[in-house]
Amino acid sequence: MNEQVHARLKALARPMTGEEYLESLRDGREVYFMGERVKDVTTHPAFRNTARMFARWYDRLHELHKEDLERSKDPSGWKWTVPTESGNGWTHPFFVGPRSAEDLLKARDTIAELQRTVYGWGGRSPDYKAAFVGTLGPNAEFYAPYQENARRWYKETQEKLLYWNHAIVNPPVDRHKPVEEVGDVYMHVERETDAGIVVSGAKVVATGSAFTHVNFIAHYGPLPIKDKKFALIFVVPMDAKGVKLISRASYEFIAAKTGSPFDYPLSSRLDENDAILVFDNVLVPWENVFVYGDVEKVNAFFPLSGFVHRFPFQGCTRLAVKLDFIAGLTMKALDVTGASQFRGVQARLGEILTYRNLFWALTEAMARDPMPWVDGYVLPNLWAGLTYRVLAPEVYPKIKDIIERDLASALIYLPSHAKDFQNPQIRRYLDQYVRGNGVDAVTRVKIMKALWDAVGTEFGGRHELYERNYAGNHENIRIEVLGAMEAAGVNEALRAFVDKFLGEYDLEGWKVPDLINPTEA
Repeated sequence: MNEQVHARLKALARPMTGEEYLESLRDGREVYFMGERVKDVTTHPAFRNTARMFARWYDRLHELHKEDLERSKDPSGWKWTVPTESGNGWTHPFFVGPRSAEDLLKARDTIAELQRTVYGWGGRSPDYKAAFVGTLGPNAEFYAPYQENARRWYKETQEKLLYWNHAIVNPPVDRHKPVEEVGDVYMHVERETDAGIVVSGAKVVATGSAFTHVNFIAHYGPLPIKDKKFALIFVVPMDAKGVKLISRASYEFIAAKTGSPFDYPLSSRLDENDAILVFDNVLVPWENVFVYGDVEKVNAFFPLSGFVHRFPFQGCTRLAVKLDFIAGLTMKALDVTGASQFRGVQARLGEILTYRNLFWALTEAMARDPMPWVDGYVLPNLWAGLTYRVLAPEVYPKIKDIIERDLASALIYLPSHAKDFQNPQIRRYLDQYVRGNGVDAVTRVKIMKALWDAVGTEFGGRHELYERNYAGNHENIRIEVLGAMEAAGVNEALRAFVDKFLGEYDLEGWKVPDLINPTEA
């Protein structure tokens, strides 16, 4: 690539910076917290530090691109970023449809490196929804007659790195009833207009939505859609009139009011606030619609869009980084309490590391053994992705259980606040009685409070619930493994494998020529 082309590429479309990201959130969106409307999520104590952590994510991506430019003027030599498909700039590789295992590995490595900026706790980081957005270009025809909408959003999101959230699950209200019988709650079309469809209803749980630019609405659940007015897949900007977020309790807010960063180092800056997402007669322009009124297509979205192959790829990579953090923090905690010398503790620590290795290995399998898709594009390996979906909800509570068993009272043998160390009347007692194995009391308490925030606070409890339910309800994720393998013919092949075995003998003995029956000499 010559110097002129290189300069033009740098000057054209690019992801926003962290500062630009924060500014983009000041758009008048309707976010409610503790009975009041939040004027600015970037300054409100319930949201401001989490927003800044995601700004750090954007800035780190720019740093990685700078590294790439220093490494090579030819994009084929870039390690972290890629040119946009239009050639108008550069972007995160997971936002571009992959054509090879190498493309997927590059996306995986960039996802992981950016997760390290949030220490693995960014479950809904900007590249999460790339799991869907990255399919819109390659698989645009799936959305016919709205295929051009898919292509436009693919291009715009790729170039600007717009931050999407999603809400695809119906609220836990009357779940025993068909969707059509809960029309006063579930997302539905009120009416059609020349400008678009007018939508009302609610969705669950809009994780991190206060920090995003675009809401993505679709359907996922065990009960299929039957009525056209519920058959919807669309996007709408966060600041669209009638879109409202009613936030849950903010762990960041609580940490700021009752503690300090020393006391709640995760809660105070990585709380992806979940919210009740409400649409009150929201106009969705036709150009933002992907599917409307096509019941069959809405019900087939999850298995056929490519999303089900891709979101476990990002999710598993994110969890692997998170387990890197948890494993390292657990090792430090065991060291400072002296418990790391016990054989049983070492065995259980080895178990945690085994789980960590498992999820990294699954990301390798998803990337290195991709499945062919449309027009020469590929998808991450589905069997490895489905395996992650089933195992992660089982493994995460086991890791938490190991930590709580082996650290025990050390997790709560802690002063109430960082200010306790600033009180000369008790400081000498803390220095003597709360010291660690080879470290001072402040260091020991800092480590233990970080670990307690990871597993024991409201923040930690919410993350366990998140990991248990992130990939779908506990029955559905297993049934989907069965259904996907049945549809692919894998189950029939497994049955045939056993049939071959059963065919080698009967009541008379061996039926194959290379084995000797007991009755033979």
